[in-house]
Amino acid sequence: MFTIALTGGIGCGKSEVTQAFSTLGVPIVDLDAIAHQLTAAKQPLIDTIIAKFGQSYVAEEGALDRDKMRELVFNKESARHELNAILHPAIYQEAVKQLQVHADAPYAILAIPLLDKGSPYMSAIDRILVIDCDEETQIQRVKQRNQLNSTQVKQIIQAQMPRKARLAIADDLIENNGNIEELKQKINVLHLKYDKICIVRKTIS
Repeated sequence: MFTIALTGGIGCGKSEVTQAFSTLGVPIVDLDAIAHQLTAAKQPLIDTIIAKFGQSYVAEEGALDRDKMRELVFNKESARHELNAILHPAIYQEAVKQLQVHADAPYAILAIPLLDKGSPYMSAIDRILVIDCDEETQIQRVKQRNQLNSTQVKQIIQAQMPRKARLAIADDLIENNGNIEELKQKINVLHLKYDKICIVRKTIS
């Protein structure tokens, strides 16, 4: 299947873009959504997280306490590596499984927050679509959405892949500094482009 990796920094608008592609009928495999599913109450990974970090990092309802864990991993690099070692293999397995479900679709979007050339997902990816915006827009969007202060948002941005490195791996780029209507127009153009690519691939094969 033809797979488009969709990536971008926090606050760049990945959720809006995935929603727009979904509205156009494109299957979406979202790694953030999978992470939420795998760390919900009564999921097997919760026991592993408790064993590694303690019961206090699980909320009363039994799901991962994401706010408390976020604070830990952004202040302690070793904790971030330990959490990634728990989450990433399980997320990868589930993502591959979901992509296989949509094997008959012309193309699918793999929404992945952090992507570099060494990622295990690269073998499943045909093109990389980067959603980008200026840093001040990122900060304001995240502050409003997540009720965080500027310092906290900057810590998150600094912990992610540098903007220049993201842009360097892009096959396609959406600059999302405008409004939602401008964003949808750009997505419609890309959707037509991807459909044409898939038709050509099918014809050649």
